Amino acid sequence: MHKYLSRKALAVAIGAISAASCFPAGASSHREAPFISGMSRVDGTDFYMFRSYAPGRQDYVTLIANYIPFQDPQGGPNFYQFDPNALYEIHVVNDGGSKENISFRFRFKSTSKRTALTVGGKPTLIPLINSGVISGVNPATLNVRETYTVDIVRGDRRVGQVDSVTTAAGAKEFDKPVDNIGDKSFGSATGYEAYANQHVYDVKIPGCGDGRVFVGQRKESFFIAVGQIFDLFNLNPLGAETGNKNDLENKNVSSIALEVPTSCLTNGTEKVIGGFTTASVRQGRLINPSPASGNNNAVKEGGPWAQVSRLGMPLVNEVVIGMDDKDRFNASRPRDDTQFLNYVTNPSLPALVESLFPSAKAPTNFPRTDLVAAFLTGIKGVNQPANVKPSEMLRLDTTTVPTVQAAQNSLGVAAGDMAGFPNGRRPGDDVVDLTLRVAMGALCVLTGPTDTFAVGCKPGDAPAGGLALTDGVRRDATTFKAVFPYLNTPLPGNK
Repeated sequence: MHKYLSRKALAVAIGAISAASCFPAGASSHREAPFISGMSRVDGTDFYMFRSYAPGRQDYVTLIANYIPFQDPQGGPNFYQFDPNALYEIHVVNDGGSKENISFRFRFKSTSKRTALTVGGKPTLIPLINSGVISGVNPATLNVRETYTVDIVRGDRRVGQVDSVTTAAGAKEFDKPVDNIGDKSFGSATGYEAYANQHVYDVKIPGCGDGRVFVGQRKESFFIAVGQIFDLFNLNPLGAETGNKNDLENKNVSSIALEVPTSCLTNGTEKVIGGFTTASVRQGRLINPSPASGNNNAVKEGGPWAQVSRLGMPLVNEVVIGMDDKDRFNASRPRDDTQFLNYVTNPSLPALVESLFPSAKAPTNFPRTDLVAAFLTGIKGVNQPANVKPSEMLRLDTTTVPTVQAAQNSLGVAAGDMAGFPNGRRPGDDVVDLTLRVAMGALCVLTGPTDTFAVGCKPGDAPAGGLALTDGVRRDATTFKAVFPYLNTPLPGNK
């Protein structure tokens, strides 16, 4: 984007301002919006998109959408099921535009088996999710069976062409593994992972070929000193990059993971794809005062779908969007992002950081076209489509060769690892440190005096742009699984 592009021209480029949604909504990462704080089952926490780096899988892209934050491993007896009344989606944009071209749609169903014990001559339903050791797919000892379907939608997510993703044998319904109840419930400390691995499905994707899908609980993959950050950055942002407490270390999360042939996601000419995840619920909800025995229909829902979760680039709603607009952001689509333009071009986070740490001077280039590149268009020569329409989403250049796990750098592109964030996002990428540094002008420094990345600023515009700002929490790719679905085994409930 040209550094002399006017604010008015920038706004026109992003599109017309949309009308405000009449339905309150919210989501993204970890309870960051008021409305979604009370709807955890549709609260998206993280979104990953990267070329698969497992051996022999370099021709695939992995897409992972995490939901249901802050899961305590011992959270029974229901544990953490997806919402059967919700619609979970992963969207891909492959023409540089701001509207989805391909969507993967997930719907869930929970079925009670009504397991009963004979007590005093009468059958009595058990109060637990399992009645014995669990092994295999849908064993008799599992009292509640959770299943899901996957559709691929080409075109508009609501009126486009819909086809079913199936197992290699043609089945349209997949089993989701129950959460990691504890070691005894799975026979040993290693029993759960063996059980969960039986739910990694080879699938047939119409018009694409073969892929893989896994839906189930994983160990929380995000790492951050979240308590200290929200306590007015109660940490040393210029201190050591490791050693601080990861506040999510003892939590689990629920993941929707797909591995899709790269050729399925690109359009044949444009090789940069955009991606984001959403969750939607019905607009109408009626509390059922007396649900019938056995069906758990505590609510009755109907009406059009209303989006209540949106997540592409990490940390946008937490640290970019203002408090009063967080719900609006999560109800919106990328094509309507003009309404949030001020938060990108005139961000409050750098000013807040400077007020707390005067040595970290906020950038002086306004409008912040460097942040427009980071969040709305992708960076020229890294992950910017040829005919991009500015809108917020994660972007990936699918021609960039994936970096093998052992060689990945947690600071991604900034450290010379061109297959890392912000060129997509892998589990080991330190998006907290990188987002903080970009907000303080790192791109103005990286672009150099000749503006190599065409971000519209220069090193002198960002006095703190070269500082190694950090929350002091760091993990790397080797702390995650080396193969699909890449995220780690969830923590057991008995520990």
